[in-house]
Amino acid sequence: MTYDAVLVVSFGGPEQRADVMPFLENVSRGKNVPRERLLEVAEHYYHFGGKSPINDQNRQLIAALEAGLAQHGPRLPIYWGNRNWHPMLEDTLRQMKAAGVRRALAFVTSAYSSYSSCRQYREDIARAQAAVGEGAPVVDKITRILQPSRIRRSRGGSSAAGIGESSRPAA
Repeated sequence: MTYDAVLVVSFGGPEQRADVMPFLENVSRGKNVPRERLLEVAEHYYHFGGKSPINDQNRQLIAALEAGLAQHGPRLPIYWGNRNWHPMLEDTLRQMKAAGVRRALAFVTSAYSSYSSCRQYREDIARAQAAVGEGAPVVDKITRILQPSRIRRSRGGSSAAGIGESSRPAA
């Protein structure tokens, strides 16, 4: 399978104090979370100036991936889209479509196997593709990070070999 790009998919987080409540409203959309609880959670973010570390961590990850792919190949652009905050996944897929990306390999930053950290991301990708419409990139999700058999096999290989080996969609 040939890919035009890598897509890093993550949870997202507020970048500043003004982002906290809109972010929490995105996270809790469709769930019966009382406003009082959102305000309590917001206080945790306010304690740190309203900024979550996750976006900076994603920027560092993307920089490391870019360096690794530049050195070892394959030379692919890296895009980033979040489930709950900017850059939003749908916006990123629109950008990818405009750039001519037809097929991307998605790396989801959540390491665990559960609905919220696996299947829900696949549903988020499908929703974003539907919103973008015809010509939206096909996105194949790399299997979850913490998969013991793959960890054992990958210890002797490079990141680029791991990307090539992980080119089949996750179940």
